Amino acid sequence: MNVLSLIGRDKELFSDDISTHEQELSNIVSTSTFLVIGGAGSIGQSVTKEIFKRNPKKLHVVDISENNMVELVRDIRSSFGYIDGDFQTFALDIGSIEYDAFIEADGQYNYVLNLSALKHVRSEKDPFTLMRMIDVNIFNTDKTLQQSIQKGTKKYFCVSTDKAANPVNMMGASKRIMEMFLMRRSKKIVISTARFANVAFSDGSLLHGFNQRIQKRQPIVAPNDIKRYFVTPQESGELCLMSCIFGENRDIFFPKLSEALHLITFADIAVKYLENLGFKPYLCESEDEARALTATLPDQGEWPCLFTASDTTGEKDFEEFFMENETLDMEQFNNLGIIKNDPLYDESKLNRFAEAINQMKADKRWTKDQIVELFFEMIPDFGHKETGKYLDGKM
Repeated sequence: MNVLSLIGRDKELFSDDISTHEQELSNIVSTSTFLVIGGAGSIGQSVTKEIFKRNPKKLHVVDISENNMVELVRDIRSSFGYIDGDFQTFALDIGSIEYDAFIEADGQYNYVLNLSALKHVRSEKDPFTLMRMIDVNIFNTDKTLQQSIQKGTKKYFCVSTDKAANPVNMMGASKRIMEMFLMRRSKKIVISTARFANVAFSDGSLLHGFNQRIQKRQPIVAPNDIKRYFVTPQESGELCLMSCIFGENRDIFFPKLSEALHLITFADIAVKYLENLGFKPYLCESEDEARALTATLPDQGEWPCLFTASDTTGEKDFEEFFMENETLDMEQFNNLGIIKNDPLYDESKLNRFAEAINQMKADKRWTKDQIVELFFEMIPDFGHKETGKYLDGKM
């Protein structure tokens, strides 16, 4: 299935920039050592493959998911084969003692790329998963940053999200706060990051869910009022690698908006997806109707669909990559924009945030309201609105 056509494009976004800088990119990668954290997720796998195919001297990949790691290795062996350099994978939780021992045993990398994240808006529905989101997105990032500084790493790359620009959900806000922690460490190590669009058909995404629904003969459900920018998995890997290799300290890379990159609704993609499989969408009025019709409609060349307006907490009507007060460099690359940052952060705010979270953990007791209030202290114009409805409450 052609992912580009499904998201309304006929050309890869960054092909010109990659082609122009390929020689320099390959030279740097082939003479460097890399650690990819969270390397078995969708974006992590794409980044790992972009590094691997340019023959690095050392490429170590860490991820908590043993199964995804196995698939990553199978995919790489089947697509690219082998390299002369040291390629190894480690099924580790970066918040663990085992990971700390792993770093102590070696830890010598020119580049550390952190792709680990809790990325779902639905993860903010309860206070316990929300706390894990804070741990993964903020504190584990800060921990691996400090380890990189101690080990003399040349460059640290960390993936952010477009949802960090004027955030309306806790996931986006956690990444915005993460960026504040990055600014503090940027005085001791060169850091770059990236904000980008939804990665089409990435694990856990709505589009990935389309595949599951077809396999399980279940209805296709999508919001008809939420528009998003989409990049392919390969483009996500290219964007991260370009930022890692070419980004200056505190640079945030993002895809330039152009005729090639435009907003599209999930419902529109669902229609294209079904047509690509040879089905006509049949619009249903309710979940019950959609579930019932899966028994008969597919055999007639139609697929039951439920397209509705979004009313869940944390959904943003549109996507944006930067904020009004941010300084942009739109000249260096054809299809990559760069947000230029000074090391602006409030030391006392960062310390208060960390102390408050640590106290909640020590007490083993906290509420979502307490965490939301803490986020508002960090981001006064945080646009969070609680509707009381979450994605887990829908089909």
